[in-house]
Amino acid sequence: MSNTFYLLLLIFCSQASLFAQTKSIILGRPTDKTITVSAYFDQNVEFYVEYGTKTGEYAAKTANILNKAKTPNHVEIQGLNPNTKYFYKLRWRLLTTSNFSATPEYTFQTQRAANTTFKFVVEGDEHLHDKKGVPNLFRITLQNMLKAEPDFMVSMGDMFGDDHTPNTTTSADMDFYHRDLLQYLTEACYSMPFFFCLGNHEGEFGYYLKQNPPNNIAVYATNWRKFYFANPFPNGFYTGNSVKEAHGMDLPENYYAFTWGDALFVVIDVYRHCDINEKPQNWDWTLGKTQYDWLKQTLETSKAKYKFVFGHHTRGQGRGAVVTAKDYEWGGNNGKSTYEFDTQRPGWGLPIHQLMVKNGVNIFFQGHDHLYAKESLDGLVYQETPMACDSTYTIGMLANADAYTDVKLDGSGHLVVTVSPENVKVEYVRAYLPADTKDGKHKNGEVAHSYTVVAGNTMPNPNQVILGTNAVPNSANEMKVYPNPTFDKLKVELPDNTATFEIKVFDAFGKMILQSQSPEIDMSSFASGTYLLYVETKSEKLTKKIIITH
Repeated sequence: MSNTFYLLLLIFCSQASLFAQTKSIILGRPTDKTITVSAYFDQNVEFYVEYGTKTGEYAAKTANILNKAKTPNHVEIQGLNPNTKYFYKLRWRLLTTSNFSATPEYTFQTQRAANTTFKFVVEGDEHLHDKKGVPNLFRITLQNMLKAEPDFMVSMGDMFGDDHTPNTTTSADMDFYHRDLLQYLTEACYSMPFFFCLGNHEGEFGYYLKQNPPNNIAVYATNWRKFYFANPFPNGFYTGNSVKEAHGMDLPENYYAFTWGDALFVVIDVYRHCDINEKPQNWDWTLGKTQYDWLKQTLETSKAKYKFVFGHHTRGQGRGAVVTAKDYEWGGNNGKSTYEFDTQRPGWGLPIHQLMVKNGVNIFFQGHDHLYAKESLDGLVYQETPMACDSTYTIGMLANADAYTDVKLDGSGHLVVTVSPENVKVEYVRAYLPADTKDGKHKNGEVAHSYTVVAGNTMPNPNQVILGTNAVPNSANEMKVYPNPTFDKLKVELPDNTATFEIKVFDAFGKMILQSQSPEIDMSSFASGTYLLYVETKSEKLTKKIIITH
């Protein structure tokens, strides 16, 4: 199949309005050359999409499509230009009328060229169907994301389903869960393509797939997800899962990768290939050999300046990031600091964390824990995405903050990631209901935290710098650490003779072995090897590789 650019337009109109206006347009599967339009209506309609490269001028249009009520149509548009912004409208009519109605003008962006600056946004853990998430706050988060004018949005999972009753959930239940999201995604995704990473509550566990197929929650969830939404599949632009599955699932569209501008994007599925146990433990958690080999090849062959990996959680369950990244398939240890990866995964090579570090992954994005948290292990940033619509603003902080050792903040909202040739900037943007801003303490859309990473953000780069909120990369941010290598005393000189600071030293497994507020630290009691020195001041955060020799 030729390279494609897919535009997912899902139209959900209420019975009361009878299409007096279009309620939902959702973009998806952005590539470089084509668009696929998927349109959903409650009644039989005729529709088409008109589009062009100048506002108000639509030089091209699709053929007119007859749409059967409540059944999405998928229409491919070919011949688009890469690295181009398009303007479009969707026009439709009920079959009982002759006049076409039109949406406002919206936009989308085809694949960016290298050395260009762009933004994308990340959110997750909506939990609308188990009542943890609040719909009105989700709408606010979506609008906040749209204001950043991102090229696309990545959702980190736990959006579509509710797996608390896996043995009694019906196909009709899963149909409703997926269809119900159309009314919310309309708030922003008409100009913000939608990517999805499967979470645990979607119910697409490998274990469930094996239970009385096709009558199980996992088959229902996969088929309804694909019916309403369009995640990527291997087509020349995207790579991903190429193993077809039975019971109508075909290609499950559960993991995939693509390049956009200077960045590689890799979305993995930590659930579908765990088929041993209903509640996996320890080594039960797995990507599966096929997905692991694909991930390894994708990372090793990519020449992108930046690399991002997305997964709902490192090991599917548990809490934290760095603390979970050291064990089992992710880090290789057995939970007791004994390395067993070669025994448990013979012939695989490296655990997932070490594989990402070796191949220069800059940030691993995850959800699941419902707070904003940022940690670093071996130079790889582990970024926990806040819950999109927790109106208490405290669920994740109260329940899971103890599992994190570095930056951790409460609240709801999303991440804005700006990718430029020089660096990558990550910002945590908070969302608030109007009633919760009346005291003036908080403002919807406020930036609660930000940092910047540079290319090559891995442990072998001894001069890698992570800058804190409002910091500007310049010569003043240099930190001197000497002697390096050392066998006893280590002297740290900070930028501009900073008075207030905190020093932490981590070993190769990410364990903090020393914490100090003195510029001179004693390393004589630690074994020979490579360590990471982490310094935090009021305005910035800096890291440096240090070597101890005895």
